[in-house]
Amino acid sequence: MTPLVLVLTYLVILNVLTLGLFWWDKRCAIERRWRLPESTLLTLCLIGGSLGAKTGQGIFRHKTRKEPFRTSLNAIAVLHVGFLAALVLPEFRASVMLLAQQAADLILG
Repeated sequence: MTPLVLVLTYLVILNVLTLGLFWWDKRCAIERRWRLPESTLLTLCLIGGSLGAKTGQGIFRHKTRKEPFRTSLNAIAVLHVGFLAALVLPEFRASVMLLAQQAADLILG
């Protein structure tokens, strides 16, 4: 398997798992049973499951009003979109690298 196929497989599995856990947590909330910690859901989002999380949030209407969870999830999703843009768009990647270099120069003197 190529590295790209491995990364895509990881992301698909992680996002399906995250979507499933949003469904599970919603079911537990409805049935007033033990729930998954928000930190677990946000960790799954952070390591690549933000698409599954946002999809689950929309489909199951789960954790749509819960703060600061909603804000944290949106920030992670924006981070992932920015990271994807940096990988795909060479101009964007170059401008991010330039900003990072300027910040490093400013900090290091």
